[in-house]
Amino acid sequence: MKANKLTPNLEVKDIKETVDFYESILGFSLVMAVPETQDGIEQALAEGKDYVYALVKKDKVELMFQRTDSFKEDIALARNLPMGASASFYMEIDGIKAFYEQIKSKHINPTKLKTAWYGMQEFYIADNNGYILGFAEKND
Repeated sequence: MKANKLTPNLEVKDIKETVDFYESILGFSLVMAVPETQDGIEQALAEGKDYVYALVKKDKVELMFQRTDSFKEDIALARNLPMGASASFYMEIDGIKAFYEQIKSKHINPTKLKTAWYGMQEFYIADNNGYILGFAEKND
């Protein structure tokens, strides 16, 4: 097996709210979305439409979001599981101090910015669905 890429697909309550969080708070951009009718792919979210899927990207990081009903229909193993996970999504970034201040100014309540025992300067936040996102930069 050759592994080429890992893109988390996160079960979410509301696609529009989740995309808005990732765009406005974290600087991601919408790549594509699938409306509830599942009759096409759109590059922008439209007013008055509901969506079942979206893909967002920032630099080399991509995340997929799938609405709960669609997620549980597509992924049978998730049908009896609650939304969320006992995992964190850990992203290495550049400019962690400035990004940390930006996050604090948006009232997101990050953990304290600290240097971990393995030498990474890092902090964590919870997104609007309760997923834990870690941000880290190698300590110089």
